[in-house]
Amino acid sequence: MKFTEYGKKDDETIILLHGEGLSWWNYRREAELLASRFHIILPILDGHEGSDRPFTSIKSAAQEIIDFIDTCCGGSVLAIGGLSLGGQILLEIAARRNRISRFFIFESTLAIPMRVSATLVYPSVCFSYPLIKHRWFSKLQAKTLGIPADLFEEYYGTAIQMSKESLSRMLRENAVFVPDPAIKDINALVIVGSEERRIMLHSARKLNEMIEGSNIRILNGYRHGELSLRHPEEYVAFLMKVIYRTL
Repeated sequence: MKFTEYGKKDDETIILLHGEGLSWWNYRREAELLASRFHIILPILDGHEGSDRPFTSIKSAAQEIIDFIDTCCGGSVLAIGGLSLGGQILLEIAARRNRISRFFIFESTLAIPMRVSATLVYPSVCFSYPLIKHRWFSKLQAKTLGIPADLFEEYYGTAIQMSKESLSRMLRENAVFVPDPAIKDINALVIVGSEERRIMLHSARKLNEMIEGSNIRILNGYRHGELSLRHPEEYVAFLMKVIYRTL
């Protein structure tokens, strides 16, 4: 796993984990807004453009980040946020080491397994993967995912570099993921958009019930991942409220 960094290393550290099919640029604008006050680390999750190895599993990704924090951040950081697959990896991290971060933000994070969808991942990827190389297809996908126009080139570059095997593994891992019940007492904010699929709304409420003392925010009119992808200033505002306990 590789890491992109912003800010001064002697400032308090915030780590932000991007969603599947994206990369560190998912949080580039948030990092630029925060860099004057914090040390920002944006991991490039395995299997994505710029990474150094294929994607294997949520558990292995979580352990890589834990090892990085132990080696490079003194064993703990100020805050960690994660979107979608990044949120699931963060749930695994928090279940293993609930004091590795003082604050956690889970955005659009699936917490209810979709086992039927998991069985369809491989045939679906086999059908769609040859189309990924075409800009017109990636533009359709980007529109569906709510990727801002100014991030399309980054999204397209990430899409064409991803292997079929990594894509299949991460989509299946995402679909069958079940949060470890060991995740309980952490300072957490759970965020979901009101326009996301019903299972995502149910997932957010499930996480809010699982995690003692967590807060939940259902953002009216927002779609999957829209907060961090399209509203960086608002994401930073939420993060500051979590850190300074003003929610």
